[in-house]
Amino acid sequence: MKSILYIGNKLLKHGYSATSIETLGPLLESENYKLYYASSKKNKILRFAEMFFKTLLIGKKVDFVLIDTYSTTNFWYTFYVSQLCRIMAIPYIPILRGGNLAYRLNNSPKISRLIFSNSYRNIAPSGFLYKVFLNHKYPNLILIPNTISISKYYNELRMTVNPKFLWVRAFSKIYNPEMALKVFSKLRKVYPNAELCMVGPYKDLTKETVQELVKKNGVEVKLPGKLSKTEWIALSKNYDIFINTTHVDNTPVSLIEALALGLPVVSTNVGGIPYLVKDRETALLVNDSDEDEMVKAITELIENPELAQKLATNGRKLAEQFDWNVVKNQWKEILE
Repeated sequence: MKSILYIGNKLLKHGYSATSIETLGPLLESENYKLYYASSKKNKILRFAEMFFKTLLIGKKVDFVLIDTYSTTNFWYTFYVSQLCRIMAIPYIPILRGGNLAYRLNNSPKISRLIFSNSYRNIAPSGFLYKVFLNHKYPNLILIPNTISISKYYNELRMTVNPKFLWVRAFSKIYNPEMALKVFSKLRKVYPNAELCMVGPYKDLTKETVQELVKKNGVEVKLPGKLSKTEWIALSKNYDIFINTTHVDNTPVSLIEALALGLPVVSTNVGGIPYLVKDRETALLVNDSDEDEMVKAITELIENPELAQKLATNGRKLAEQFDWNVVKNQWKEILE
Protein backbone atom coordinates (compact mmCIF):
# COMPACT_ATOMS: atom_id res chain seq x y z
CA MET A 1 0.00 0.00 0.00
CA LYS A 2 1.38 3.40 -1.03
CA SER A 3 1.48 6.01 1.74
CA ILE A 4 1.12 9.78 1.45
CA LEU A 5 1.72 12.73 3.77
CA TYR A 6 -0.76 15.45 2.81
CA ILE A 7 0.22 19.01 3.83
CA GLY A 8 -2.56 21.59 3.90
CA ASN A 9 -5.01 23.63 5.96
CA LYS A 10 -7.25 21.00 7.57
CA LEU A 11 -9.46 23.43 9.46
CA LEU A 12 -13.00 22.17 8.99
CA LYS A 13 -13.34 21.32 12.68
CA HIS A 14 -12.62 24.98 13.55
CA GLY A 15 -15.60 26.21 11.53
CA TYR A 16 -13.81 26.91 8.26
CA SER A 17 -14.93 25.59 4.89
CA ALA A 18 -13.57 22.23 3.80
CA THR A 19 -10.44 22.63 1.69
CA SER A 20 -8.90 20.16 -0.75
CA ILE A 21 -7.02 18.28 1.96
CA GLU A 22 -10.41 17.37 3.46
CA THR A 23 -11.93 16.27 0.15
CA LEU A 24 -9.10 14.80 -1.96
CA GLY A 25 -7.49 13.10 1.05
CA PRO A 26 -10.47 10.86 1.93
CA LEU A 27 -11.01 10.08 -1.76
CA LEU A 28 -7.43 8.83 -2.01
CA GLU A 29 -7.98 6.80 1.16
CA SER A 30 -10.98 5.18 -0.55
CA GLU A 31 -8.57 3.98 -3.23
CA ASN A 32 -6.44 2.17 -0.60
CA TYR A 33 -3.74 4.78 -0.10
CA LYS A 34 -2.51 5.33 3.44
CA LEU A 35 -2.86 9.02 4.31
CA TYR A 36 -1.19 11.10 7.02
CA TYR A 37 -2.20 14.75 7.45
CA ALA A 38 -0.76 18.05 8.67
CA SER A 39 -2.16 20.25 9.94
CA SER A 40 -5.39 20.97 11.77
CA LYS A 41 -3.83 23.53 14.13
CA LYS A 42 -5.80 26.78 14.04
CA ASN A 43 -2.81 28.99 14.91
CA LYS A 44 -0.70 29.59 11.79
CA ILE A 45 2.65 29.25 13.58
CA LEU A 46 1.62 26.01 15.28
CA ARG A 47 0.18 24.76 11.99
CA PHE A 48 3.45 25.36 10.18
CA ALA A 49 5.42 23.75 13.02
CA GLU A 50 3.33 20.59 12.78
CA MET A 51 3.69 20.51 9.00
CA PHE A 52 7.47 20.85 9.23
CA PHE A 53 8.08 18.41 12.07
CA LYS A 54 5.64 15.80 10.77
CA THR A 55 7.53 15.85 7.48
CA LEU A 56 10.77 15.49 9.41
CA LEU A 57 9.45 12.61 11.53
CA ILE A 58 7.58 10.47 9.01
CA GLY A 59 8.80 11.77 5.66
CA LYS A 60 11.05 8.76 5.10
CA LYS A 61 8.11 6.41 5.78
CA VAL A 62 5.89 7.75 2.98
CA ASP A 63 6.09 7.45 -0.78
CA PHE A 64 4.98 11.02 -1.56
CA VAL A 65 4.29 14.35 0.11
CA LEU A 66 1.34 16.29 -1.35
CA ILE A 67 1.36 20.03 -0.61
CA ASP A 68 -1.64 22.30 -1.16
CA THR A 69 0.09 25.40 -2.52
CA TYR A 70 -1.39 28.88 -2.18
CA SER A 71 -0.07 32.31 -3.07
CA THR A 72 -0.05 34.33 0.18
CA THR A 73 1.06 33.37 3.70
CA ASN A 74 0.55 29.67 3.03
CA PHE A 75 3.03 29.86 0.15
CA TRP A 76 5.78 29.79 2.78
CA TYR A 77 4.48 26.50 4.17
CA THR A 78 5.11 25.04 0.74
CA PHE A 79 8.57 26.55 0.50
CA TYR A 80 9.92 25.23 3.80
CA VAL A 81 8.28 21.81 3.57
CA SER A 82 9.40 21.35 -0.03
CA GLN A 83 12.99 22.23 0.82
CA LEU A 84 12.94 19.81 3.74
CA CYS A 85 11.67 17.15 1.32
CA ARG A 86 14.60 17.94 -0.98
CA ILE A 87 17.11 17.51 1.85
CA MET A 88 15.48 14.22 2.85
CA ALA A 89 15.13 13.03 -0.77
CA ILE A 90 11.33 12.64 -0.49
CA PRO A 91 9.28 13.05 -3.70
CA TYR A 92 6.93 16.00 -3.18
CA ILE A 93 4.03 17.19 -5.30
CA PRO A 94 2.74 20.78 -5.04
CA ILE A 95 -0.96 21.06 -5.89
CA LEU A 96 -1.41 24.56 -7.27
CA ARG A 97 -4.42 25.97 -5.41
CA GLY A 98 -3.76 29.72 -5.22
CA GLY A 99 -5.59 31.84 -7.79
CA ASN A 100 -2.86 34.48 -7.44
CA LEU A 101 0.14 32.17 -7.93
CA ALA A 102 0.95 34.01 -11.17
CA TYR A 103 1.77 37.06 -9.04
CA ARG A 104 3.94 34.93 -6.74
CA LEU A 105 5.92 33.47 -9.65
CA ASN A 106 6.69 36.97 -10.91
CA ASN A 107 7.54 38.46 -7.53
CA SER A 108 9.39 35.53 -5.91
CA PRO A 109 11.09 33.92 -8.92
CA LYS A 110 14.09 32.40 -7.13
CA ILE A 111 12.04 30.87 -4.34
CA SER A 112 9.47 29.65 -6.85
CA ARG A 113 12.18 27.90 -8.86
CA LEU A 114 13.47 26.17 -5.72
CA ILE A 115 9.99 24.76 -5.12
CA PHE A 116 8.64 23.96 -8.56
CA SER A 117 11.79 23.02 -10.47
CA ASN A 118 12.68 20.30 -7.97
CA SER A 119 9.27 18.71 -7.40
CA TYR A 120 8.32 15.20 -8.51
CA ARG A 121 5.26 16.65 -10.27
CA ASN A 122 3.43 19.99 -10.26
CA ILE A 123 -0.34 19.49 -10.34
CA ALA A 124 -2.44 22.29 -11.86
CA PRO A 125 -6.19 21.97 -11.13
CA SER A 126 -7.05 24.52 -13.84
CA GLY A 127 -6.10 25.32 -17.40
CA PHE A 128 -5.35 28.84 -16.19
CA LEU A 129 -2.56 27.84 -13.79
CA TYR A 130 -1.35 25.16 -16.18
CA LYS A 131 -0.77 27.88 -18.77
CA VAL A 132 0.83 30.21 -16.21
CA PHE A 133 3.34 27.57 -15.11
CA LEU A 134 3.92 26.40 -18.67
CA ASN A 135 4.82 29.96 -19.66
CA HIS A 136 7.39 30.00 -16.83
CA LYS A 137 8.80 26.75 -18.23
CA TYR A 138 8.30 24.66 -15.10
CA PRO A 139 8.81 20.92 -15.65
CA ASN A 140 6.71 17.92 -14.65
CA LEU A 141 3.47 19.88 -15.05
CA ILE A 142 0.20 17.93 -15.16
CA LEU A 143 -3.40 19.14 -15.34
CA ILE A 144 -5.68 17.29 -12.89
CA PRO A 145 -8.93 19.13 -12.11
CA ASN A 146 -10.55 19.53 -8.73
CA THR A 147 -13.02 16.74 -8.17
CA ILE A 148 -16.50 16.07 -6.81
CA SER A 149 -18.64 12.96 -6.37
CA ILE A 150 -21.33 13.70 -8.92
CA SER A 151 -23.84 11.26 -7.39
CA LYS A 152 -24.21 13.60 -4.37
CA TYR A 153 -25.67 16.39 -6.52
CA TYR A 154 -29.28 16.25 -7.67
CA ASN A 155 -29.88 17.59 -11.17
CA GLU A 156 -33.11 19.52 -11.52
CA LEU A 157 -33.81 21.44 -14.73
CA ARG A 158 -35.73 24.61 -13.91
CA MET A 159 -38.45 25.32 -16.47
CA THR A 160 -38.86 28.86 -15.15
CA VAL A 161 -36.19 31.05 -13.59
CA ASN A 162 -37.21 33.16 -10.63
CA PRO A 163 -35.14 36.01 -9.13
CA LYS A 164 -33.83 33.79 -6.34
CA PHE A 165 -30.05 33.96 -6.05
CA LEU A 166 -27.50 31.83 -4.22
CA TRP A 167 -23.92 32.90 -3.37
CA VAL A 168 -21.55 30.41 -1.72
CA ARG A 169 -18.06 31.56 -0.67
CA ALA A 170 -16.18 32.78 2.37
CA PHE A 171 -16.89 36.39 3.35
CA SER A 172 -13.47 37.63 2.30
CA LYS A 173 -12.41 40.66 0.25
CA ILE A 174 -10.99 38.55 -2.58
CA TYR A 175 -14.45 37.00 -3.10
CA ASN A 176 -16.10 40.44 -3.22
CA PRO A 177 -19.37 39.79 -1.36
CA GLU A 178 -20.12 43.52 -1.56
CA MET A 179 -20.73 43.12 -5.29
CA ALA A 180 -23.41 40.50 -4.67
CA LEU A 181 -25.19 42.86 -2.28
CA LYS A 182 -24.99 45.80 -4.68
CA VAL A 183 -26.20 43.72 -7.63
CA PHE A 184 -29.07 42.38 -5.55
CA SER A 185 -30.02 45.90 -4.45
CA LYS A 186 -30.34 46.95 -8.10
CA LEU A 187 -32.31 43.85 -9.05
CA ARG A 188 -34.79 44.40 -6.21
CA LYS A 189 -35.88 47.61 -7.93
CA VAL A 190 -37.03 45.54 -10.92
CA TYR A 191 -38.00 42.36 -9.07
CA PRO A 192 -39.38 43.37 -5.64
CA ASN A 193 -39.83 39.71 -4.67
CA ALA A 194 -36.18 38.84 -5.38
CA GLU A 195 -34.27 36.80 -2.78
CA LEU A 196 -30.57 36.42 -2.02
CA CYS A 197 -28.95 33.84 0.22
CA MET A 198 -25.23 34.18 0.99
CA VAL A 199 -23.65 31.04 2.47
CA GLY A 200 -20.17 30.96 3.93
CA PRO A 201 -17.89 31.53 6.91
CA TYR A 202 -16.76 35.00 7.93
CA LYS A 203 -13.07 35.72 7.34
CA ASP A 204 -11.65 39.21 6.84
CA LEU A 205 -15.18 40.58 6.48
CA THR A 206 -16.73 40.05 9.89
CA LYS A 207 -20.39 39.27 10.38
CA GLU A 208 -20.98 42.77 11.72
CA THR A 209 -19.46 44.34 8.58
CA VAL A 210 -21.61 42.17 6.32
CA GLN A 211 -24.73 43.09 8.27
CA GLU A 212 -23.81 46.77 7.99
CA LEU A 213 -23.44 46.37 4.22
CA VAL A 214 -26.85 44.70 4.04
CA LYS A 215 -28.39 47.58 6.00
CA LYS A 216 -26.56 50.18 3.90
CA ASN A 217 -27.91 48.67 0.67
CA GLY A 218 -31.41 48.55 2.11
CA VAL A 219 -32.05 44.88 1.37
CA GLU A 220 -33.00 41.76 3.27
CA VAL A 221 -30.54 38.92 2.76
CA LYS A 222 -30.46 35.44 4.26
CA LEU A 223 -27.12 34.87 6.01
CA PRO A 224 -27.05 31.32 7.39
CA GLY A 225 -23.27 31.44 7.85
CA LYS A 226 -21.15 28.39 7.20
CA LEU A 227 -23.13 25.29 6.23
CA SER A 228 -22.03 21.75 5.62
CA LYS A 229 -21.96 20.59 2.02
CA THR A 230 -25.09 18.50 2.60
CA GLU A 231 -26.90 21.48 4.12
CA TRP A 232 -26.14 23.95 1.35
CA ILE A 233 -26.89 21.41 -1.37
CA ALA A 234 -30.33 20.92 0.20
CA LEU A 235 -30.73 24.71 0.48
CA SER A 236 -29.90 25.19 -3.20
CA LYS A 237 -33.24 23.66 -4.22
CA ASN A 238 -34.87 26.93 -3.15
CA TYR A 239 -32.82 29.06 -5.57
CA ASP A 240 -32.63 29.44 -9.35
CA ILE A 241 -29.40 31.31 -10.15
CA PHE A 242 -25.89 30.95 -8.73
CA ILE A 243 -23.77 34.11 -8.64
CA ASN A 244 -20.00 34.26 -8.21
CA THR A 245 -18.47 37.71 -7.64
CA THR A 246 -14.83 36.93 -6.91
CA HIS A 247 -11.84 39.20 -7.67
CA VAL A 248 -9.31 36.35 -7.70
CA ASP A 249 -9.95 32.68 -8.36
CA ASN A 250 -8.54 29.43 -9.69
CA THR A 251 -11.03 26.55 -10.15
CA PRO A 252 -13.62 27.06 -7.38
CA VAL A 253 -15.26 23.83 -6.27
CA SER A 254 -18.39 25.74 -5.24
CA LEU A 255 -18.87 26.81 -8.86
CA ILE A 256 -18.38 23.24 -10.11
CA GLU A 257 -20.93 22.13 -7.51
CA ALA A 258 -23.42 24.73 -8.74
CA LEU A 259 -23.02 23.38 -12.27
CA ALA A 260 -23.58 19.85 -10.95
CA LEU A 261 -26.81 21.02 -9.28
CA GLY A 262 -28.18 22.37 -12.56
CA LEU A 263 -28.01 26.00 -11.44
CA PRO A 264 -27.34 28.51 -14.22
CA VAL A 265 -24.22 30.45 -13.24
CA VAL A 266 -23.33 34.13 -13.57
CA SER A 267 -19.71 34.83 -12.63
CA THR A 268 -16.91 37.34 -12.94
CA ASN A 269 -14.40 36.30 -15.59
CA VAL A 270 -11.26 36.45 -13.43
CA GLY A 271 -8.31 34.08 -13.07
CA GLY A 272 -9.17 30.50 -13.95
CA ILE A 273 -12.92 31.05 -14.37
CA PRO A 274 -12.83 31.50 -18.20
CA TYR A 275 -10.76 28.31 -18.37
CA LEU A 276 -13.44 26.46 -16.40
CA VAL A 277 -16.63 27.75 -18.05
CA LYS A 278 -17.33 29.23 -21.48
CA ASP A 279 -19.39 32.39 -21.79
CA ARG A 280 -22.95 31.75 -23.01
CA GLU A 281 -22.27 28.00 -23.22
CA THR A 282 -21.87 26.89 -19.60
CA ALA A 283 -22.21 30.23 -17.76
CA LEU A 284 -22.60 33.96 -18.27
CA LEU A 285 -19.36 35.83 -17.60
CA VAL A 286 -18.99 39.50 -16.69
CA ASN A 287 -16.03 41.74 -15.95
CA ASP A 288 -14.62 42.00 -12.44
CA SER A 289 -16.64 44.41 -10.23
CA ASP A 290 -18.99 45.32 -13.11
CA GLU A 291 -22.29 45.43 -11.21
CA ASP A 292 -24.36 46.71 -14.13
CA GLU A 293 -23.09 43.97 -16.42
CA MET A 294 -23.97 41.32 -13.85
CA VAL A 295 -27.44 42.83 -13.37
CA LYS A 296 -27.93 42.70 -17.15
CA ALA A 297 -26.76 39.07 -17.32
CA ILE A 298 -29.02 37.95 -14.48
CA THR A 299 -31.98 39.79 -16.00
CA GLU A 300 -31.38 38.01 -19.30
CA LEU A 301 -31.54 34.63 -17.56
CA ILE A 302 -34.80 35.51 -15.82
CA GLU A 303 -36.38 36.80 -19.02
CA ASN A 304 -34.95 34.02 -21.21
CA PRO A 305 -35.49 30.64 -19.50
CA GLU A 306 -34.37 28.82 -22.66
CA LEU A 307 -30.89 30.31 -22.23
CA ALA A 308 -30.92 29.39 -18.54
CA GLN A 309 -31.88 25.80 -19.40
CA LYS A 310 -29.11 25.61 -22.00
CA LEU A 311 -26.51 26.80 -19.48
CA ALA A 312 -27.82 24.41 -16.83
CA THR A 313 -27.79 21.40 -19.16
CA ASN A 314 -24.32 22.15 -20.50
CA GLY A 315 -23.08 22.97 -17.02
CA ARG A 316 -24.19 19.60 -15.64
CA LYS A 317 -22.38 17.80 -18.50
CA LEU A 318 -19.24 19.80 -17.70
CA ALA A 319 -19.49 19.00 -13.98
CA GLU A 320 -19.68 15.28 -14.76
CA GLN A 321 -16.12 15.50 -16.12
CA PHE A 322 -14.96 16.37 -12.58
CA ASP A 323 -16.43 13.23 -11.04
CA TRP A 324 -13.96 11.27 -8.89
CA ASN A 325 -14.52 8.12 -10.95
CA VAL A 326 -13.02 10.00 -13.89
CA VAL A 327 -10.33 12.04 -12.12
CA LYS A 328 -8.99 9.24 -9.89
CA ASN A 329 -7.32 7.51 -12.83
CA GLN A 330 -5.05 10.54 -13.36
CA TRP A 331 -3.99 10.45 -9.71
CA LYS A 332 -3.35 6.73 -9.85
CA GLU A 333 -1.14 7.15 -12.89
CA ILE A 334 1.11 9.50 -10.92
CA LEU A 335 1.08 7.78 -7.54
CA GLU A 336 1.59 4.27 -8.89
